[in-house]
Amino acid sequence: MKAIQVLKLAASTILIATSLQAYAQDASAPVAAASDATAVTKQQQKAAKAANRALSRKVRAALAKDKNINVSNITVRAKGGAVTLQGTVPEQSQIDRATAVANGVAGVTSVSNALIMRPTGN
Repeated sequence: MKAIQVLKLAASTILIATSLQAYAQDASAPVAAASDATAVTKQQQKAAKAANRALSRKVRAALAKDKNINVSNITVRAKGGAVTLQGTVPEQSQIDRATAVANGVAGVTSVSNALIMRPTGN
């Protein structure tokens, strides 16, 4: 017998011997627990996204109510209470005012202001 055949035979024997030592486990409990955990995680993610969208809408509405802010080019993003304002406004004073208004909305923990000034007509 050649050495390669002996190695193949030995590897096959070890593989069969280890597979005989394996035993069937009750797969229903771990799968159920895993699927429950996945379902909870997906539900939490959906709830978090809904809360973020709701907070974005609240901040956007508060900005729109303020007559000193032109919200036509402002995008509001929220994630876990942190709000980011992006876009352009025609005056520097609107940038500062937008930050103050967003900070005043319930549920906002921080405001990142990425607004830039672009005069009207440019």
